[in-house]
Amino acid sequence: MIDIHCHLLPEVDDGPKSWEVAVEMCRMAAADGITHAVATPHANDRYAYDRGYLSGLLGQLQEKAGPALQLSLGCDFHLSFENLERVLEQPHTYTIGETNYLLIELSNYSVPTRMGDCFFRLGDRGLTPILTHPERNPILQQTPQRILEWAEQGCLMQVTASALTGFWGERPEIIARWLLDRSAVHILASDAHDTKRRIPNLSAGRAVAEKIVGAEYAEALVKGNPGAVVAGMPIPYCPRPVLD
Repeated sequence: MIDIHCHLLPEVDDGPKSWEVAVEMCRMAAADGITHAVATPHANDRYAYDRGYLSGLLGQLQEKAGPALQLSLGCDFHLSFENLERVLEQPHTYTIGETNYLLIELSNYSVPTRMGDCFFRLGDRGLTPILTHPERNPILQQTPQRILEWAEQGCLMQVTASALTGFWGERPEIIARWLLDRSAVHILASDAHDTKRRIPNLSAGRAVAEKIVGAEYAEALVKGNPGAVVAGMPIPYCPRPVLD
């Protein structure tokens, strides 16, 4: 399995606070069957994102953790006006590895009414947006139809694996299952931050997804599609979302 959204680097955001915890997270991921993880530090008003510095940390973590888990660098990119201008100027500062895929996180307090325009602007720069954990956004929980519309426009959707197991509560679980039922989920990721609560685990979410949509789709969510993302290729499993 491949995890494209995981806060693994120590002492850079709200992820692991020490190298020991970061290495243990890598061990836990490998034990779950994850072979490749993308370290995705935040880029927002609270946490600055320095690609060169973070690349150095990634190399150190790979050396400490060993070869069982392959690591690459991405970004948990918070969509704000300032950040949008930055990524349009220097798109590959924030993408997953050397690819054109960009993880995008929306605010819990406001979602632009013209999000489609933002996605089109990113597309004009050659970027493919992957919206992170829409099922956990309280605004989108009230208007989930918007998620389907963005998926129809070509924005990929990444749901948190543990949302399907009920870890985040009833509402995120309902929305995650609702999106799966409508073929509007493209990738499951852990969004792991530590070794106690938000752990690097995909297998439990995959098992739930398999019961909902079958083995082929579930496998694509944790292997085929995220594997294509880290390779910079089009995702192989991308059914058209079912619009209500």
